[in-house]
Amino acid sequence: MSNPPLIVIGGPTATGKSGLAIRLAVELRESGRRVEIIGADSRQVYRGMDVGTAKVPVGGREAIPHHGIDLVDPNERFSVADFARHIRAVLADLARDERSVAILVGGTGLYLRAVTRDLDTDALPADPGIRATVERDLAASGLPAMSDRLRSMAPRLAARLDLRNPRRVARALEIAMLAGDIELPAPATYPGRLLWLGLELEPATNRNWIARRARAQFESGLLEEAAALRVRFDPSLRSFSAFGYREAFAVLDGQMTVDEAIDEDARRTSA
Repeated sequence: MSNPPLIVIGGPTATGKSGLAIRLAVELRESGRRVEIIGADSRQVYRGMDVGTAKVPVGGREAIPHHGIDLVDPNERFSVADFARHIRAVLADLARDERSVAILVGGTGLYLRAVTRDLDTDALPADPGIRATVERDLAASGLPAMSDRLRSMAPRLAARLDLRNPRRVARALEIAMLAGDIELPAPATYPGRLLWLGLELEPATNRNWIARRARAQFESGLLEEAAALRVRFDPSLRSFSAFGYREAFAVLDGQMTVDEAIDEDARRTSA
């Protein structure tokens, strides 16, 4: 059985991906289609992280079913393999109805590829102990040193990664320590009709939109959300490396003003 038709909406932060997904879903529903939206954002999987990850409000999710959101708590491990398994089940359910269309929307490229190219992430080696060691080394030595280590150990893996992303560097080092400089599994094509929509803005416009969104998030309760989260969870958790939370914690600790936090949030997001 093939998967349902899939519309993929990708692009940088603050380009209007979620809004476009909902508009498309409404129009397709009016034509008689069953439409559900799949979020492909590695931070929106965490419960309680709503304002800072720009989740679609609950009301919008009730109107159009959403998947890939609120799957685990911030202190739980969640990988692209977990995401891929979850979405396979969603697509299998949708495939039972010939009227179905899925809309995949998000900015986490690995999550998008795990669905559209059916990357067999379960085939990649993993070891929690080695991962913990790598993460400690990353915290102690910094990203540039760990990226250099990866280039030395596994140049083929390093060449295929965004070495500015600490999570991907850590995962690649884990793989390299277990299996060497292996080839990643060959991805399969999506077993169904597939349409890619890529959103782009002029860089200056995108920076302005990011700055406006950062301010809007702080004005919409990001500080209150961060305060509630750190009562329950360690603020040093990797899940809180999402743009905005680090700055919100700094404001709560008296290390930044709100305006400084907004500027830093926008700067990190635009980098």
